[in-house]
Amino acid sequence: MGTRYFYDTEFVEDGVTIDLVSIGIMAEDGREFYGVSSEFDQAKLLANPWLRDNVWFSLPKFWHAASDHCDSCKASGPGHLDLDATEVRSRTQLAKAVNDFLVPVGTEFDAGETVELWADYGAYDHIALCQLFGSMMALPAGLPMFTRDIQQEAARLGVPWDGLPQQAEGNHNALADARHCKARFDFLASRR
Repeated sequence: MGTRYFYDTEFVEDGVTIDLVSIGIMAEDGREFYGVSSEFDQAKLLANPWLRDNVWFSLPKFWHAASDHCDSCKASGPGHLDLDATEVRSRTQLAKAVNDFLVPVGTEFDAGETVELWADYGAYDHIALCQLFGSMMALPAGLPMFTRDIQQEAARLGVPWDGLPQQAEGNHNALADARHCKARFDFLASRR
């Protein structure tokens, strides 16, 4: 087994496309990564009331000083994604940063060994992660073709959803959710 990572993604999906908005990763040793795509369809996100209310607020944003001429910056406007924020990157830059975080340069694996990925309700998270690199077959060496799921582990152990630790704050911020994924994993690990 390689290093264990807990992650979460936020995305816009329409039943056909999963468009990555942000990704948060927490390594079992406490290291963290947070990145936001500069290329997701902001109009689609803002057109979805749930995404606007639950995801948009946690992204780095700015408002023009003279907001009279910009609908997004008026008093009730959502603002704009801050493309100059350090965590906002192109998909190509994000893919490289994620790979460098998960598989640091010089990492060598024994035969069959990979990093171990965990997510909470992770099916779409895994697809969003894989699509950073293209198809699943284009995953870099060391990255697995599957993500282990907190909910499946809870079901296997007979722990109901309301028996898991609940997240007090930061819901739908990918890094806060990744941290909570680790907390749930630790809780379940103590019950094995």
